[in-house]
Amino acid sequence: MNFDPSAQTVELVERLESFMDEHVYPNEARFFRESMELGPWAVWPVVEELKPLAREAGLWNLFLPESELGPGLSNVEYAPLCEVMGRSHLAPEVFNCSAPDTGNMEVLARYGTPEQQQQWLRPLLAGEIRSAFAMTEPAVASSDATNIESSIRRDGDDYVISGRKWYTTNATDPRCKIIIFMGKSDPTNPDRHRQQSMILVPKDTPGVTVIRPLPVFNFYGMPDRASEVEFDEVRVPGSNMLLGEGRGFEIAQGRLGPGRIHHCMRLIGLAERALEMMCRRTSQRVTFGRPISEQTVTLERIAESRIAIEQTRLLTLKTAHMMDTVGNREARREIAMIKIAAPNMACKVVDWAIQAFGAAGTNNDFGLAAAYATARLLRLADGPDEVHRNQLGALELRRHAGKPALEPHNVFVPDWG
Repeated sequence: MNFDPSAQTVELVERLESFMDEHVYPNEARFFRESMELGPWAVWPVVEELKPLAREAGLWNLFLPESELGPGLSNVEYAPLCEVMGRSHLAPEVFNCSAPDTGNMEVLARYGTPEQQQQWLRPLLAGEIRSAFAMTEPAVASSDATNIESSIRRDGDDYVISGRKWYTTNATDPRCKIIIFMGKSDPTNPDRHRQQSMILVPKDTPGVTVIRPLPVFNFYGMPDRASEVEFDEVRVPGSNMLLGEGRGFEIAQGRLGPGRIHHCMRLIGLAERALEMMCRRTSQRVTFGRPISEQTVTLERIAESRIAIEQTRLLTLKTAHMMDTVGNREARREIAMIKIAAPNMACKVVDWAIQAFGAAGTNNDFGLAAAYATARLLRLADGPDEVHRNQLGALELRRHAGKPALEPHNVFVPDWG
């Protein structure tokens, strides 16, 4: 496998890094301040000011792989760009490359009808609106998505939707206009993976109530405006169904594969930023007569961080290569591995950076508290570690199934007299 970046990727990385230096990093303090002061129900002006600049710079919708709707990058080509954007919480939305909009746009591009694409995909691609994804429920263990209890009931030409969702990202955003909702349309189907459907629900439909924003480690709105939403007898036209009844799991697998690798790519950038900050901070601070960077424990943590980041990057690039060449299904073992490895790696590196900063690492003046909240959240989002470990373990056992039982070696024992 050759992971050398293409000429297009090299050129885009250079332009991205220049934009980050000129526009993103200098505005991070303002971004954190606005997200805290204005809260999760508001539009944060700094984001809206920078988005037109990113679009003018040709750094827009970079995420859609091999699509005429974007630059047509493969997953391997997009990986370094996503890593650069992951260095800042502000960056992904500025480039129209933030979750859950990226996943929702991919769903609409892949599974939407021409009418659905015209009504919802086009304004999302233009950055004119935002979207939400409603899957997780408070009443059931949503790590097993077959537990979903929300209902999608056919009634004449319409569907009627009921249920309570939470960690519905983006729902408090006033620009959020469309929600992709997953619920059971055929709860008695003997195939538990054919019971669910996904359907488009305009947020302003009667019966949709955004109950509250949900804090993530006491961060409201940042990083992803997690929300709790009630759907009470919400009526939408039958044409809002995505792909067809009973195909919700099929859509979910198509959506979550790219979503998971995007998260992992961004986490690598986040960890790189934390390591850079750890190196700079410990070189500038002196304890007991010498820089903290010269303490053995610090050198060890810096070295271990570098190893962990490089390992995770290589595994993520291998996964991206497999997704590009053999498809998401064949790459599911690798996708599970990176979804376990990347958040745990980022948690460790960011935690060590917080330790190096001392108390200053916990107050978010340097963005490390938000970085840790993001990394820790992603050990749960898009499937918790335990689910991916179980899947990975089962796939590994399947590789060796049917092989003969191992027998002990008949080792020669010498006679030592």
